Amino acid sequence: MSDDFRSVSIFPHGRQLTIFAMLVSCFALWGVLNNMTDNLVPAFQRIFTMDPSRAGLVQVAFYGAYAVLALFASIIAEEFSYRIGVLTGLAVYVIGSLLYIPACVYASFDIYFVAIFTVAAGCSLLETTCNPYVLSLGDESTAVRRLNFAQAFNPVGSILGIFLAQKLILANLNPATAEERAQMAPEVLAAIVRDELFWVCVPYVGLCLLAVVVWVFFLRNDPFVAEPSEKRMGLRRVMTAGIFALVPLAALYVLFPQMNKVLWIICGMVGPFAYVFLVKDYREMLGILMRRPRYWCGVVAQFFYVGVQIAVWTWINAYCQQEFGVKPDEAAFYYLASIFLFVVMRWVATALMRRMNPAMLLAGFALAAILFTVGVMYLPSTALFTVLGHPVGWNALALVCVTGCMSLMFPTIYGMALGGLEPRAFRLGAAGLIMSILGGAIITPWMGAIAGAESSAWFALVPGFDAVRNMDLQISCQSIRASFVVPAICFAVVLLYALLFSTSPTKDESVCGKS
Repeated sequence: MSDDFRSVSIFPHGRQLTIFAMLVSCFALWGVLNNMTDNLVPAFQRIFTMDPSRAGLVQVAFYGAYAVLALFASIIAEEFSYRIGVLTGLAVYVIGSLLYIPACVYASFDIYFVAIFTVAAGCSLLETTCNPYVLSLGDESTAVRRLNFAQAFNPVGSILGIFLAQKLILANLNPATAEERAQMAPEVLAAIVRDELFWVCVPYVGLCLLAVVVWVFFLRNDPFVAEPSEKRMGLRRVMTAGIFALVPLAALYVLFPQMNKVLWIICGMVGPFAYVFLVKDYREMLGILMRRPRYWCGVVAQFFYVGVQIAVWTWINAYCQQEFGVKPDEAAFYYLASIFLFVVMRWVATALMRRMNPAMLLAGFALAAILFTVGVMYLPSTALFTVLGHPVGWNALALVCVTGCMSLMFPTIYGMALGGLEPRAFRLGAAGLIMSILGGAIITPWMGAIAGAESSAWFALVPGFDAVRNMDLQISCQSIRASFVVPAICFAVVLLYALLFSTSPTKDESVCGKS
């Protein structure tokens, strides 16, 4: 039996192999976008001379789109097909990328906010539909292995995203400080900003061409694979869900342009939830999920995990600039090293899970992450050695190791939360876990607010560090170190979830709600 299993290829055959390859490109695409967008925060800080909390709105737009559109994405796949979901996601991404052009022309952060939200909306649609699409291609016995192979290209895309951001965006930022920019003639400053924003647009519009190629391929190819089997209401249900998801969001943006953007995202989530409550079968599924602590606690844990991942990756550049005295593009080296360790530790964790309880392994990684975060806050930045000309001290090692500890968290929490769940509630449950990506839109500004504050009660945690503010970054050594209390809190939530639900779910847990 095992020999027969090993002899079955994870790859589909014939035409489906080409389709599989094109889907893999989508996994890499949203990996590129996720990590390239992280670097827009320090870039926009310098270009628009804004404080960290406002620059953090980049992540509010990106990850808020995931939260608002996750349910809508699952409905498209349910009512039509995975192929239509992929086509829709790619089309929305192309539209968002093209919005970078008017944002550059008008040098408008507000237009960039809309463009980033639209790009992320496309990624949300893709991420919700590509995973089950890959599972449906090829032999059923190798579906999980096939999906793991496809997901391996996501961090490859992440590394490419960091490289593009470093070489095209950060490397082309003008070195003029905030004080020097304030003293420039308006026409001189406008020319500098225009040039910097041009290089922000280049990678996004360039990737748009790849998306168009993939879109044309799926438009011309019908894969003839299994699609969702439940009764579909078709276009009417999808259009109704779209109205609930997008109309309130657009109305609030137009009517209240100064509205707090985090509050705007939260209000935007009301529409999709209202749709779920109004549709009887979805309402019943929601009831099943809410009676199951393992699931909804998993959503909470995932919220804090995604939040800490995005927050750390967003502020790692500013931390390195402040602590090590490097330029933005040089600081990207530490980010790249973190992602490399993330990839390596993902494979290490997968191997360890063959012998260890995944929940307890998650707890161990979360505890290690807390300890490394404390190191980021308190260890000195004095260089112990250099790597490719970049100084590496104890706090730099701790900073990189924090990312390594995050490697197994998303899929492990995801699997624990959905374990033992009734099949009919599985898709809605998966959508809820995608919605928890909202954590990136809320935790990141929280960390940024501490990093950018001139004074805060959190500063008492790191009293011995320099409080002199860097006017370019709008932070100090004390404030950026104190801000890492936020990741410590988030990892503590993940640790608690792992300990509370370390046992395997019972067969009747999804029905009676026992934990």
